[in-house]
Amino acid sequence: MKLKLYILITTTLFLFISCNKKNNRKIVVNNKEALKQAIKKAEPGDHIILKNGIWSDVSIKFKANGTKENTIILKAETPGNVFIEGKSNLTIGGQYLQVKDLYFRNGHTPTNSVIRFKTDNETPAFNCSVTNCVIEEFTQPSRDIKDHWIELWGQHNTVANNYIAGKSNQGPTLRVFLKGNEHINNQHQIINNHFGPRPRKGGPKSETMQIGDSYTSMTPSYINVSNNYFERCNGEVEIISSKSNFNVFKNNIFFECEGSLVLRHGNYATINGNVFIGNINSEFIGGIRVINTGHWVTNNYFINLKGKEFRAPLAIMNGIPKSPLNRYNQVTDVVIAYNSFINTQTPFHIGVGANISQAEVLPPSEIRSAIPERTIIANNLIHNQNTTHNVVKNYDKIEGIQFFNNSTNTQYQKELIKNGITSEDINLKQHDTLIFYPDNYNKDLYNGFNFNKITTDIFGNKRSLDNNNIGAIVKADQTTSFSNFNYGTTWYQPNQNKYNSKNHLVNTNEELLKAIDISKNGDTILLNANIFNINKSIAVDKNLILKAKTTEQVTINFTSSNSAFEMHPKGKLKIHNIEIVGNKQQDAFKTLDKNMSKAYDIFLNNVSVKNFKSVLETSKGSFADTISIINSKISHCKKGLLLNKETNDKGDYNVEFLIVKNTHFDSVSEKIIDYYRGGYDESTIGGNLYFIGNTVTNCGKQEKDNILIKNRGIVQVFLHNNTFINNPVKTIAVLWGEKNDTPKNNSINNSGEIKIVQNLKLKLVY
Repeated sequence: MKLKLYILITTTLFLFISCNKKNNRKIVVNNKEALKQAIKKAEPGDHIILKNGIWSDVSIKFKANGTKENTIILKAETPGNVFIEGKSNLTIGGQYLQVKDLYFRNGHTPTNSVIRFKTDNETPAFNCSVTNCVIEEFTQPSRDIKDHWIELWGQHNTVANNYIAGKSNQGPTLRVFLKGNEHINNQHQIINNHFGPRPRKGGPKSETMQIGDSYTSMTPSYINVSNNYFERCNGEVEIISSKSNFNVFKNNIFFECEGSLVLRHGNYATINGNVFIGNINSEFIGGIRVINTGHWVTNNYFINLKGKEFRAPLAIMNGIPKSPLNRYNQVTDVVIAYNSFINTQTPFHIGVGANISQAEVLPPSEIRSAIPERTIIANNLIHNQNTTHNVVKNYDKIEGIQFFNNSTNTQYQKELIKNGITSEDINLKQHDTLIFYPDNYNKDLYNGFNFNKITTDIFGNKRSLDNNNIGAIVKADQTTSFSNFNYGTTWYQPNQNKYNSKNHLVNTNEELLKAIDISKNGDTILLNANIFNINKSIAVDKNLILKAKTTEQVTINFTSSNSAFEMHPKGKLKIHNIEIVGNKQQDAFKTLDKNMSKAYDIFLNNVSVKNFKSVLETSKGSFADTISIINSKISHCKKGLLLNKETNDKGDYNVEFLIVKNTHFDSVSEKIIDYYRGGYDESTIGGNLYFIGNTVTNCGKQEKDNILIKNRGIVQVFLHNNTFINNPVKTIAVLWGEKNDTPKNNSINNSGEIKIVQNLKLKLVY
């Protein structure tokens, strides 16, 4: 009997161990069909290994079921040596699956997503992960086409240690969906990633991350976004748009990102231990924007920020009474405590978005008049080199805000804030170039409801009654720093391929065209003859510099039929000391008619442009980051700069920065500038027109609209120190008074007038 029992127990243990032993088969595949079959036959513990090389036009449907003990892994043979290119995408459906080590480049998805955590509506992903992968410039041919690079569905999924950069088309880079019970309470982990530069798009709908949407914003998500590095994520004003409940944003670094972490919809978020690093030369870099209820904003560190309103270091918005789901709920029951603001101008902007002054052009459902209530701002440190900046900028009443034990070395409005802010000299310790914290601060700190749960500082040092400090940092040591070394993949380092630019000296037409053809990014072509005659359009698809060899201006005569210069995606053209002459039949500069997938730039300095149909002709979907014309002359052209193709009134526009300074416009028959942004979208802060120190003569003789500079809907317009003489139009420009666009020091002689419209009526975007 004992022997039989022993055999039975031994056999049972053997079977148990055998069933749970990881199979770990390694299946190497080298083509699409082999990959498909390997996935179809995959068993728990299998490693499906993609052979090194280029996998082009491949749609990977990773549908299988592993177990907690035996995950099924799909990976590269060598990390970073499997390139997913062309029209390709990856879907993941099932349980306990892992994808790792892939490199998406030189292509775009043929669907709505590059990586999607569901294979179909019936098969979302649970307990699956994507790690150690790169998605770089895997962007659509047109910026108007919407997609997401990563879509999170299901529950308990992880996106970790990836490098993701270069999305230039419409749509958030990473999007979390909560449509259905199988997708809420999801507890996804977005950790240790490097979100590299996302270029400016020129309009909304280009967040780096969106968690939920307005229609699922009352659902619980419990997302954890921690220990990520966001580098120059400049797609739009919202870097992260949180639109669900109970999300955590912890220990992330935002480096020179032109936007904010925005609690757009949803409630009860935790924003703890994040770092926002600005640039004292930029007013576009933001911090945190607060909307809705119950958030705790603690232990965050802000340095060198100059943003205002929607891009303020800490913006607290007004809400809309009885707001619909897709607009702005009132801020209530928020705690903002133990944060540090170092060299950060006016950290607190309260009542942002208050717009009762625009009631004549907006419906009541758009009026943000509900001020914040029951909000505590306590134990924060504000320290600036320039002590004249105010601590608070208010756009409405702030009676619903309570201040406790905040310390600053700058001035504050004592008539506005009676108590809770102390002006005093604060001795700061400096740990490195970015880390500052008070030395021996021994005053009592505010200890409100649940403040005992703030148990550590930004670096994890314990806070206690005898070891505490104002601001985000209790102490720092040699192991603490704000660097980007611990994020992203193990195998990829961005910006590795550095090139030493060269000069190309040219004397003939043929040499000029050849030099342009063989030149590489950043090369300079020196024109060493007085006149060049070119009979074709010059395609600009790289960083190219054209300049005269001497101080004498060189002439290029163009007889090409379409344009002198054809701007392509990523084309960056700099021209110095050159005269460009057309035959009045072509455009001086023109974008491609379609597939302008990435931004271009034009810089003209001491350049003459004459005898063209237009100075710049653009297409819908094209976008320039910067067009700069300085110390130049534009003459005898029919039209000027035409940046007016985004007419769908969705907040888009054709250039971010249009800079025209010290330039003479003469005998341009129609408008000299037509720059358009349509649609009322309060969080779109562009475009930007700088028209300063110019002279405009004899322009607009054939202008049907009787206006020289058309800039409808452009948010920032600087019209300063210009001279307008003998321009037969009724209107020079119409400025938007609500945006504080005010003309200054302009001289006008026989040229119409500059008008100011306080409230501009625009079509609602949403």
